[in-house]
Amino acid sequence: MAKIRVIQFGLGPIGAGVARVVAARSDFQIVGAVDIDPAKVGHDVGRIIGLERDLGVKVSREAAKTLAKKADVVMHCTSSSLQSVEPQLAQIIRARKNIVSTCEELAMPWGQARIAKRLDALARRYKVTVLGTGINPGFMMDTLPIVLTGVCQRVERVRVERVVDASKRRQPLQAKIGTGLTIEQFRAKAGKEIRHVGLTESVALIARALGWKLDRIEETIAPVIAQSSVKTDYFEVQPGFVTGVEQYGFGIKNGERVVELHLRMCVDAGESVDQIWIEGTPPIHSIIRGVHGDLSTAAVAVNSIQRVVAAPPGLVTMMDIPVISVGE
Repeated sequence: MAKIRVIQFGLGPIGAGVARVVAARSDFQIVGAVDIDPAKVGHDVGRIIGLERDLGVKVSREAAKTLAKKADVVMHCTSSSLQSVEPQLAQIIRARKNIVSTCEELAMPWGQARIAKRLDALARRYKVTVLGTGINPGFMMDTLPIVLTGVCQRVERVRVERVVDASKRRQPLQAKIGTGLTIEQFRAKAGKEIRHVGLTESVALIARALGWKLDRIEETIAPVIAQSSVKTDYFEVQPGFVTGVEQYGFGIKNGERVVELHLRMCVDAGESVDQIWIEGTPPIHSIIRGVHGDLSTAAVAVNSIQRVVAAPPGLVTMMDIPVISVGE
């Protein structure tokens, strides 16, 4: 089979991680790379993503020129905000390229109906497929619990708890969860600069898959406070300062919380553990250890490529494509 040709759009920590997974696969070939960082432009993408070899592809800041190349899919890794990336996605779609994006709000975009409708219509017009995915949202707190309901005769409630040790994660993520801030600073920025993006999307995706019409979706956010000194490669946090976030996402149906997502992401979390409870017949309790947010985000995105390339045109979610798996 011919190799799937890939353009990498965005070479920050996540984009570079995605590109490394693509480069390691014999069934994919990187044919272009786009980034606006002057320190990366003009250099071989292999060196930029940390490989000890050239891939024969230079990083360019000229998106239009790069998108003119023959390619099957663009791996888009630039921002969490659907509104901010819509122009980028539209440009890629008009270049007739399929898209796998790590934009969190694209994982279930229909909550922003106007943008979603525009992108869906554009993708259908140019006969390409657009998917937003990652480890969370995209898999651990939505796709995986949805798959687990497949062994149930009925489901009354879905509850997910994700504890993430952020101490070894990238600096932008540690900053985004408020590491090192005072409680007052956290509260001033909470829900804007400080938050994990994606709980609302995950709640909506679960409800959509189960055919539940929710009354509303609610989110809460609170700081996790250091009880002792914590040091990472990027921050040193003293007792009483913030080490991360604790967020809840609730799906309300007929006045009851039928979906409850709990995320605790901090640099003093200890072991990372994911737990899923399905209340139904039979009741299910799943415990998973060892999932690494950055490595697994790249894995989910890359493992979705073949499904997206083969899918019908339009804006899709993880529920609209076949189950993904690693493979070549």
